[in-house]
Amino acid sequence: MSNKKINAKELDRIVKKMIEAVDESKAEIFHISEQSRKEHERLLEELRQTKEEVQRVIAQTDNLEMQARLARQRLSDVSKNFSFYTEAEIRQAYEKAHLLQMELAMAQEKEKQLRQRRDDLERRLTAVKETIERADHLIGQVTVVLNYLNGDFRELSEFINGANEKQEFGLRIIEAQEEERKRLSREIHDGPAQMLANVIMRSDLIERIYRERGAEEAIHEMRDLKKMVRSALYEVRRIIYDLRPMALDDLGLIPTLKKYLQTIEEYHKTTITFTYMGEVRRLSDRFEVAIFRLVQEAVQNALKHAEAKTIQVKIELKKDNLLIVVKDDGKGFNPNEKKEKAFGLMGMRERIEWLEGKLHIYSQLGRGTIVTMHIPLQKTAGKGEQQ
Repeated sequence: MSNKKINAKELDRIVKKMIEAVDESKAEIFHISEQSRKEHERLLEELRQTKEEVQRVIAQTDNLEMQARLARQRLSDVSKNFSFYTEAEIRQAYEKAHLLQMELAMAQEKEKQLRQRRDDLERRLTAVKETIERADHLIGQVTVVLNYLNGDFRELSEFINGANEKQEFGLRIIEAQEEERKRLSREIHDGPAQMLANVIMRSDLIERIYRERGAEEAIHEMRDLKKMVRSALYEVRRIIYDLRPMALDDLGLIPTLKKYLQTIEEYHKTTITFTYMGEVRRLSDRFEVAIFRLVQEAVQNALKHAEAKTIQVKIELKKDNLLIVVKDDGKGFNPNEKKEKAFGLMGMRERIEWLEGKLHIYSQLGRGTIVTMHIPLQKTAGKGEQQ
């Protein structure tokens, strides 16, 4: 994974240029659309007039065809009965038939041209209509792009800043996981592992004491060994509880939290008060784990970083939402100040975001910290939960 971070300001500049270019393109497309609409209206009017002219010429052609047919019949009669007509009548019949034939040919040619013009206008109208439809479609698409660029895309710089923070957060989480593994390894080595090694040595010693000093001394040594085993078992259970409290699966969130806080109170020699309001009911498994981790993180922050002597944990479960408040009397901090190792709070924000909830932190130097979490319950139903 590259550690190079994207410059959000440079991205904003690029986006601004993109918006300007797309806006200009939209104006050009709109101009083309308007010109095409005007051309469409003009062609419609011309087509209307051309169709009227075609109808008029068709009627004229039909009339001329009828007159020309009668003139030809007249000319045929005159030709057959040549001796009964004067020369002037013969010439007149011939000239009339010839004139009507010429007028008919001209009318037919005009009709042909008008029909071609009509067909051409209809083709042009179809093409212009398609242009208008494409332009309107493009305007719609460009508008969507502009809305995206002006809206969601403008938030990309914030998203990138968040992504850069998350990348750094992820690296810190990996470091924290390695540190946690080292801590667990040391705890197991120095605690249960060392105690178990001592158990083996003491068990060998008990055999020798039994043989050399008698049963009473051996029983006394066995009692000490029992205390050591019990202590080792306590340490193992504490480590397992930190990793994953199995009581969550069996008892649910509230009883497990109560037991966890009691254990932490005894282990750290501090005062932790737990208050719960609402009906005790089961939520979804993943949700209960997430809530447990949120409270655990808030309490651990109060102990490790705030060095609190008193911690108050309050949970209020309503029908549609869950309220969590963790208050301590520690040394406090400035919530607006970004710290190098504040990945605990970042992790809490990540969990709250996954739960679609809200996280608020109120703190002042020397005056403690209050962490409030509002979480909706619409999507959290699990086994045993009433709807």
